[in-house]
Parts: sequence; C-alpha cells; structure tokens
Amino acid sequence: MDYLALLCAKLTEFGDLITPDTDLATPVPTCGDWTFYDLADHLGQGNLWVVTAVTELRGDHQGDPAPKDAVALREWYDETADAIAASLAADPANEAWTFTRSMPRTVGFWRRRRALETLVHLWDGQNAFGKAVPFDTDLAVDGINEVFELFAPRMIQRGLATEPEVALRLRATDIAESWIYGPGEPVAEIAAPASDLLLALWQRLPASDPALTWGGDRAAGERVLAGPLVP
Repeated sequence: MDYLALLCAKLTEFGDLITPDTDLATPVPTCGDWTFYDLADHLGQGNLWVVTAVTELRGDHQGDPAPKDAVALREWYDETADAIAASLAADPANEAWTFTRSMPRTVGFWRRRRALETLVHLWDGQNAFGKAVPFDTDLAVDGINEVFELFAPRMIQRGLATEPEVALRLRATDIAESWIYGPGEPVAEIAAPASDLLLALWQRLPASDPALTWGGDRAAGERVLAGPLVP
C-alpha cells in the first residue's frame, strides 16, 4: 500500500473541509467535547509532531495553537500538511523517533500511522458535518490490523487497559477476514463490514449500533470491545 500517497490524499480531503464559511465551533461528537477547530488543530499539530520526530529524532514538539479564523486556519493546516508530506518523502527505512519499540522506528512506520490516523480524523470531520462516508475495505482491514498489532497491546502495557478475560471474534461481512482478540475460543462475535468494525474499535460506533450484529455472549464481548483498545 502506498501510505504516503494515501496520507497526502486524506490530508487534502480534510483540508477541503476548512472553507471561509466553515463553522469552527461545530461539535465533533465522536471526539468528546471537541469542536471542529479542536480537531483541525489536533491533526495539524500531529503533522508537525511527526516532522520533528523524523527530522530531529525527538518526540517533544509542542506548537502554538492554530489560528481561529477559518481562512488563516486553512493556510496553517495546509502548511502542516506540506511539511509532513515533505518529511515522509524520505527513505522509509530511515530512522525516526516513534512512541513504540514494538515496531520499526522508521519513516515507514510514520507513513502508515499517520495515514490511518488521518483516515479516522477525516471521518470525524465529515461526520461532524453530516457527510461521513465508509472507509475503503482494504484501508479498514489495515486499520483493524494496526489496532491489534500496536494499540491494544500498548494500552495494556501503559496500564490504561487490562488483559481481556475472554476472546471476542470480529468478522468482516464484506471480505473473508476475521480477527480474534483475547484468550481461548471466542465467547462472542461481532459481525459488520470492515469499515464499521474499525469505527467500533476506535469507539466511533457504540456497541449497540445497528450496523453491528452480535452473537454469543454479547455482554462479555462488549466488555472486551470496551477495552479501551485505542488511546
């Protein structure tokens, strides 16, 4: 997968949400009490954080808040998007600072991580304005893999979640793919298109959403899903 091209495309799509008429105070219901301004600031600051991680091999970037005027915000955001695209155009095998040692500490790590991060936050922004679209199936599958490869174990390691006591199977209904999280044979199953499974893992869809079909011991499965599995 060409993660750099994907990242650039999704960054552009997010930027297109910022117009002179955008109401920056629009709530983003999938991000707690954030407004759209907060979401744009978060994504842009994350871009600059990764630039520092790649170019200076450190993870302590803290920038000034983004402009609160929509036109100035778009200009600032586009500058951050250009900056991360330029920094990640380096050889993907090049060393970079990252927040985990469980995966290669390289530019390539950040290409994938930021592409998937931007994918989810683009959905958040689209959803805030009532125009969210499902993820492409291949991207959703990769995002689900990342949750179980990286984030779920890391949440446990950081003491922010506990090991699941039972196993939950997630089954994608639009592709022959499934995942098991937890020990032993699954006691519950959640079935949905891969896009909806990824949204559920990132707590963008509640366990009760009608897009999700449950089987087995649903109460136990919901406890596993509640994790939290992601930051």
